[in-house]
Amino acid sequence: QVQLVESGGGLVQAGGSLRVSCAASGRTFSSDAMGWFRQAPGKEREFVAAISWSGLITYYSDSVKGRFTISRDNAKNTVYLQMNSLKPEDTAVYYCAAEGSRKNRGSSWYLAMNTYAYWGQGTQVTVSS
Repeated sequence: QVQLVESGGGLVQAGGSLRVSCAASGRTFSSDAMGWFRQAPGKEREFVAAISWSGLITYYSDSVKGRFTISRDNAKNTVYLQMNSLKPEDTAVYYCAAEGSRKNRGSSWYLAMNTYAYWGQGTQVTVSS
């Protein structure tokens, strides 16, 4: 099992940058893919980015592609989301998630919430206009 704790959220002006982090504990962390999701009040949780175990393969939603970068440091059990050129519509609680089992993978598995068995508590990111 994996425990995840996000940090680094805060208030930033439009056009600014912010990096959120996800510290993980648990033996399976470095063996699985990791993802970032976000959720605004009253909205459904949506996929943001994902990264393979090796860190060599990444996936992004169209809304953040070219602006956000996901990375991981398995030695530190940490996943990062670097957010640049932030927009007010990026305002949300950002959640880190860890893949439960590779056997659950299907088509576009990386963007499906049910791919991930473990979730952090979330960190608030607010972008002012």
